Amino acid sequence: DHGAQFWPIGASAAAPAAAPPAAPQSTLSADPQTDAATDAVTDAPAPDETPAQARASEAVLTRDEKIALQQGLQWYGHYDGGLDGSFGPATRGAMTAWQSAMGYQATGVLTSLQRLVLMGNYQAETAAFGFETILEAEAGIEIALPAAMLEFDRFDPPFVRYRDKDGSGMQLLLISELGDETILAGLYDALQSLEAMPAAGERGFDRASFVINGADDTRAAFATARASKGTIKGFMLIWPAAQSDAAQRALGIMRASFRSTGDQVLDPGLVPLDETVRAGVIAGMEVKQPKSRISGIFVDRSGLVVTAAEGVAGCGKITLDTATQAEVVTLDTATGAAVLRPLSPVAPMAVGRLATASAPAGAKVLMAGYSLPIGLPAPVLTQAEIASLTGPSGEAGLITLAAHVTPHDLGGPVLDETGALLAMLRGTQAQGKTLPQGMTLGLPAASLGPMLAGAGVGDAPDAPLGGAALSPDALNAAATGMTVQVACWP
Repeated sequence: DHGAQFWPIGASAAAPAAAPPAAPQSTLSADPQTDAATDAVTDAPAPDETPAQARASEAVLTRDEKIALQQGLQWYGHYDGGLDGSFGPATRGAMTAWQSAMGYQATGVLTSLQRLVLMGNYQAETAAFGFETILEAEAGIEIALPAAMLEFDRFDPPFVRYRDKDGSGMQLLLISELGDETILAGLYDALQSLEAMPAAGERGFDRASFVINGADDTRAAFATARASKGTIKGFMLIWPAAQSDAAQRALGIMRASFRSTGDQVLDPGLVPLDETVRAGVIAGMEVKQPKSRISGIFVDRSGLVVTAAEGVAGCGKITLDTATQAEVVTLDTATGAAVLRPLSPVAPMAVGRLATASAPAGAKVLMAGYSLPIGLPAPVLTQAEIASLTGPSGEAGLITLAAHVTPHDLGGPVLDETGALLAMLRGTQAQGKTLPQGMTLGLPAASLGPMLAGAGVGDAPDAPLGGAALSPDALNAAATGMTVQVACWP
């Protein structure tokens, strides 16, 4: 009924004999309407060419058509090589992976019909994203953006901000600033501090570039930047977890298309620096904040810290001075103290040495603590007086201080005039009783000593310091040098 057989190429023709076939032509479609054919094929995949025939039809593809195939394989997450139109091992591997995912025989060479399916699906999906190549001249960045999902919002140097469009839930920050590898390292830390960047996920940093991946149950984010020739360029994309498949595909296009167009960077004076930015908000996005901040005391040169137990109980993560992560070595609810160990090297300016004798009631002492951890990120020194050598109900193992403190001072040191550590600030409650305003409790050196020795404190915490009073400057240096901010994170 159909006359001479003309396809597939090279197959034995049924009588009557067919005329010699014309040279095979490209079968890539640029029409998204090929979805109908795609659905038919993916429902019941069947070989339409032998591997040899597939190679023959592939051989006549143009370089642009081959690059388009690589883009399609990249879109579906199978290819991460260069878009060069060269079908090497990476491309063949991607073809094999796509064939397996679609239920085809995995040969590593796409047949004509498989190429039609791949490109039809790819073109239909990318059309829904509405990719457009955007040139941000002020930032010196060119990138292909999903224009159906993102639209320009504003400049917030060093960021160009794009907001979600039509409820897509996506956000984008283009990064553009002057800087070297030191500035890049600071940016790497700052982006991880954003509330929008989930804590879980892979991170990678080398001297000239970084990549940050983050994901949790509600959202995901990706950030990358590179320092080159005195400039830093990059971007950060944020999306709802429910759209992860589509966003990951869009991310591949964006990463492949991103390029710096020269030395131009965003002018820091493009917009005024308002109070919101000064308060720690980056491009309108909240910075992660710890659940609580208290104080602590370095007690040896390795960086071991003693602090109040209530400030570190139930923390998902603990940091010293907001940067160095630490772990709990000992947590004693009876005394109300905990010992922390930094997970990376630290170099304390000073360490607390336990006093060998207690000061009498009425003695003037010095306290240190991070009273204002945000407005004033440095220890505050406060004069106090020992009101009693017991707790509010005569409890042994505590001292009562007449002092005005904040919750952030908890865990800080109490020193005598020689710089010896008399006590650690413990709080305002003992045995269910709360001290009146202007009074607080301290855990004396005699109670701290056994705990520190058991934790392996290396600087002999009970070593005598001598009886000479320190000068005001020296006492200030000792107090501030041994005091560290302790942050508890969810």
